[in-house]
Amino acid sequence: VGNSSVLACSSKSNMTMVTWKISPQDGVLCTMGYRADLNKTDKINCSDSVDWKFRPDQDLALEIQQVGIADEGNYTCEVVATDGNFLETYYLTVLVPPRLILSCDDHGNPVCEAATGKPAAQISWVLESNSTPKEEGHDNGTVTVLSKFTAHGTNVINTTCIVSHPAGNQSKSIVC
Repeated sequence: VGNSSVLACSSKSNMTMVTWKISPQDGVLCTMGYRADLNKTDKINCSDSVDWKFRPDQDLALEIQQVGIADEGNYTCEVVATDGNFLETYYLTVLVPPRLILSCDDHGNPVCEAATGKPAAQISWVLESNSTPKEEGHDNGTVTVLSKFTAHGTNVINTTCIVSHPAGNQSKSIVC
C-alpha cells in the first residue's frame, strides 16, 4: 500500500489494439485501450492513479500510483495482433504493514497489538507465553491482532513481542 506498481504487457509485432481490463474488488470495472492505427488511447471508469507507464506505442505497461486497498483485484492485458489475441492476467494483492503497539495492561501484563494490517499478522513472544491472539476485522479489509503475554513463571522483567508479516517483521521490548 502506498507504493507504485507496474504490470507488464508484452508487445507483439503487427499489433492493432491493446486493452487493459481492471476488475478491482470494489466492483467498478476500468478499461484502458490503445488503437495502433490511430495512435489513440481511451480510458473508461479509471481513477487518475491508473495509467500507462509510458506511451503505449512504446510500452504497454500499466502503472498504478500510490496503490490502495481498493486497487486489489484482477488486471488483464489483451493484445490484438494479426496472428491472434494474447492475454496476460495478474491478480494484484495489496499488503498493508501493521502498526506494532506494545503496552502494559492494568495488571502489569505486556499487551502486543499488530494494528490494521493486511493480511493478519502473526504475534509471538521471545519468552514462551500461552497467549491466544484475538483478531478483529475492519471494514477496509485490514485486521488488528491482539496478544496478551502470560508468563509461565513469575518475575518476568523484560519481554519482547515479535510481529511477523509479509510486508516486514517488527519487534519491540517492554518492561511492565
